Amino acid sequence: MRKIILSVILITILVLTFISNFIIADNPIPAEAVKFDTGDTAWMIVATAFVLLMTPGLGFFYGGMVGKKNVISTMLQSFMAMVIVTILWTVVAFGLAFGPTIGGIIGNPSYNLFFEGVGTNTAWSLAPTIPFILFALFQAKFAIITPALITGAFAERVRFWAYLLFMVLFILLIYTPLAHMTWHPDGVFFKMGVLDFAGGTVVHMSAGWAALAGAIFLGKRKVQKVNPARITYVLLGTGLLWFGWFGFNAGSALGANGLAAQALGTTTVAAAAAAMAWVFLDKILGHKLSALGACIGAVVGLVAITPAAGFVSISHAIFIGLFSAIVSNIVVSKFPKGKIDDALDVFACHGVGGMVGMLLTGVFASKAINPAVGDNQGLIFGTPTLFINQLTAMVVVSIFAFVASYILFFVVNKITPLRVTEEKEELGLDISQHGEFL
Repeated sequence: MRKIILSVILITILVLTFISNFIIADNPIPAEAVKFDTGDTAWMIVATAFVLLMTPGLGFFYGGMVGKKNVISTMLQSFMAMVIVTILWTVVAFGLAFGPTIGGIIGNPSYNLFFEGVGTNTAWSLAPTIPFILFALFQAKFAIITPALITGAFAERVRFWAYLLFMVLFILLIYTPLAHMTWHPDGVFFKMGVLDFAGGTVVHMSAGWAALAGAIFLGKRKVQKVNPARITYVLLGTGLLWFGWFGFNAGSALGANGLAAQALGTTTVAAAAAAMAWVFLDKILGHKLSALGACIGAVVGLVAITPAAGFVSISHAIFIGLFSAIVSNIVVSKFPKGKIDDALDVFACHGVGGMVGMLLTGVFASKAINPAVGDNQGLIFGTPTLFINQLTAMVVVSIFAFVASYILFFVVNKITPLRVTEEKEELGLDISQHGEFL
């Protein structure tokens, strides 16, 4: 049956792409700018490449943490996100995220099927200095890494084909509505005044809550405590993630400008502060200063600064990094691992880090840093409106992402079993799922 389904998918895509100019209505988006800025365009091409590099970086980061017999499968889950989500985004998901709004919740994909109307002569309304297709491809990299983040929670026990199906449904039914609500000018969160510079809600909170849902639904691994296969992979992955995150955050300024430089600065110091806080706290609690701890801390800082990167000062970015690392470290240590097997602490790092970042954006956002903040500045400046909006969005996104993800896991499991058998788990996913091994 699976062979038939895959054959139908391939043939359908071949046929539709071949005859696309006959069956897809020409609905070009009106141009917002006739002449693009070459500097902005050059920077955004580079930033787009930076963000794509984060996904193989995540593969190394996760792959080094799992047991030796699951390294290839874990890394391949990230790699295949680049493959599947790229095509999905181009065919329909971009339109769902950024097409003309339907009730402020989701976009109308008919305008942008197969990137129809997404060309080099038009622009997105909020990025008028770069070609529309460049904006669309930049956003594709955000969509790619989000389901890849989730994989750390159910590592070492998920069937690969079931994961691919979940990934497709997650992008279509969870990621795209959140992206539309948060980043589209007509989205409900955008109109509320919710600030999310580069993906605290859309990427990290959605991935964190989906990870928790997956860990609960799939149940515990047969052996939860495993020695990381390659700490050096984790170090390499962290370096690639940190490097790529400059495109993630600074690129979200959508131009080569002062705001991009500010976001690069806040990203740099938040990651460093969080790594420092994590290893210091480990020592305070009686643990050794570990490479794994330093890497996890840096990533938590990167997660937490993401929604705030273009809205806060350097000093407040340091606070965000320090505070997020302390909170996530405590959550990791107190997480009920005997009951819920979030294998690589995705919820404690990405979910909690994203929530901390969202709330602290509501505390520290300043119109002196970014005029787009307006009069609804952070709580520290004496205006509570933004903080309340951030808190409201955090609660809504948390409930939606967790409940919807759990339903998707349930549906996927009805279509094809999500979890491998005990024998295949014991053998390892590298051999049982892919016929390969280190």
